[in-house]
Amino acid sequence: MGIFSSLRSGVSGLAAQSQSMSMIADNIANVQTVAYKINQPRFSTLVTGQTSDRLYTSGGVQSSVGREIDRQGLPQTGSSPTDLAVSGTGFFAVTNKLTLNQTTGIWEPTGEIFYTRAGDFRADTDGNLKNSSNFFLLGFPRNSDDTGYDETNVLTALQGVNVAGRSVPPVPTSGMSLRANLQASAKTGDTFQTTVQIFDRQGTKHSLTLTFTKVASKDIWNVSGTLDNGAFIDPDANNDGSAADLDDGGATGSDTAADDILGSEEVRDFAGGGDYSGLGDTAIGTSTASFGSVKFNADGTLSVISNTPDGAANNTGIALTGGNTMQVLVDYDSDDTTSGDVVAIDINLGTIGGSDGLTQFAGSSTLNGHTQNGKQSGSLSSVGVNRDGEVTATFSNQEQRQLFQVPLVTFNNPNGLDPRTGSVYAETETSGQAVVKVPNAGGAGRILSTALESSTVDLADEFSKMIVTQRAFAANTRTITTADEMLDELIRTKR
Repeated sequence: MGIFSSLRSGVSGLAAQSQSMSMIADNIANVQTVAYKINQPRFSTLVTGQTSDRLYTSGGVQSSVGREIDRQGLPQTGSSPTDLAVSGTGFFAVTNKLTLNQTTGIWEPTGEIFYTRAGDFRADTDGNLKNSSNFFLLGFPRNSDDTGYDETNVLTALQGVNVAGRSVPPVPTSGMSLRANLQASAKTGDTFQTTVQIFDRQGTKHSLTLTFTKVASKDIWNVSGTLDNGAFIDPDANNDGSAADLDDGGATGSDTAADDILGSEEVRDFAGGGDYSGLGDTAIGTSTASFGSVKFNADGTLSVISNTPDGAANNTGIALTGGNTMQVLVDYDSDDTTSGDVVAIDINLGTIGGSDGLTQFAGSSTLNGHTQNGKQSGSLSSVGVNRDGEVTATFSNQEQRQLFQVPLVTFNNPNGLDPRTGSVYAETETSGQAVVKVPNAGGAGRILSTALESSTVDLADEFSKMIVTQRAFAANTRTITTADEMLDELIRTKR
C-alpha cells in the first residue's frame, strides 16, 4: 500500500512541476508584452487520512495558478501621446465592439466590456482609440456646456474615445491689449505706429494699424486706426453725441436714452444682429478713423482715455470708451441689411494710473507687446492626455479643447479577475464589482501619457525558477523509479 502511494506522490509531483514549467514558459514568452502580469505556481500538500499513528500513506502535491494582476510594471517611454500607462491602482475600460449611433453621432459600446492596463492606443480609420489587441478605449464625454465631463459609474453609458473629424470654427477678434511706451520728449506732430493682426467671423486676417500722434499739449496723444479690407462704423455719424443714427435692434426711430449705444454694452447687441440700413452701404476697403485721445500723468502713467481727439469740438463716434478701453465697431462686408459680420473690438490700453499698458516715459517710442483673441479656423493637429485622463486636442490655430476624460476602474480584489486573450480581464464574483473613478482621485492611480507599462516578467528570475523546476521534476522521476524497483524486488520474492 505504501509503495503504490509513493508512486502516486511522484506522479502528482510530476504534474505539479509540469504546470509550473508551463507558467514559466508563458512568462518568458510574454517578457515584452505590454502590461503582462506574471503567473506564479502555488503548491499545497495533499494529505490522506491515517488509520493508525503507526501507518503513513503519502498524498502528494497539488498546484494552482497564482496571478499577480495587481503588480505594477515599470513605465517605459512610448512613441505616441496616446500611449498610456497607469501609475497606481486601476484599469482602462475597453470593449471589443463600438457602434455609431446615427442619431447622436456617439460611438456606443455594443460588445463586452473588459479591463486592461495595456495602453498602446492608436486612432483607427474612424478615429476611435484602440490598442494593439483591437480593444476600444472608453471614456467620459465632454458635457454640453463645455464645463466638465458627463461622469457615470454605469459602464455601458461610457462612450468610445473618438478624435476623428475634429475642427474648430474661426473666432473673430473682439478684444486686444496693448503695451507700449510713447516717447516723453516727442515733439508736436511726431507719430508712433504699430500694426496688429485681427480676424473677422470667417477667420480672414486683417491688419489694424494704430497711430499715436503727439499734440501740442505736453501729455496728450491722439489715436487713430487704419484697417485693410474693412470699414469702421460710426454709430454717431452726425457727431451730436447720441447713437440715434443706429438702431440697436428696436423698431426704426425707437431709439431712446436707454437705447443709446455710445458708452454702453448695447453695442454688442447691435453687433450681434442690429440694423444699420439707415447709414447706407458700407464702403469696404482701406478705412481710416480717429478713435480719440489718451492723456498721461506727470509721472508717465496713463491718466485719461477719451473718444474725443484733442482739439475736436465733438467726439468722433467711432471709439466708445469705458474706463481703460476704447471700443470700435468694424464691418467686413458691404451688405447693409445685416450686421452678422459686424464685430465690436475692445482695445485695452492698460490700467488708469498704472504702467501695465500705455506709458509716456523717456526713451524711444516702442511696442512692448500685445495680445488679441481672434483665431482662424483650425484642424486637428495632435492629441494628448494628461495625468487626470483628460484627452486634449490641439488644432492648427493653436487652440486646445478637452474632448474626453479617460476613467480608471478599480476592484476590491483585482487578482480575482478572469484573464482573457489580449491582455484584458473580465469581472468575476471573486474580483468584486467594478467601480469607475476619475484618475488621480478616490484612490485611483494617475495616467502617464507617452508611456507604456512594462511586463512584470523578470527574465533572470524565470530562468532561476526553470532550473529549480527541472531539478524538482527530475527528483520526482527518481521517486517513481525507486518505487518501481522496490515493487520489482517484492515480486521477485515469490520466485
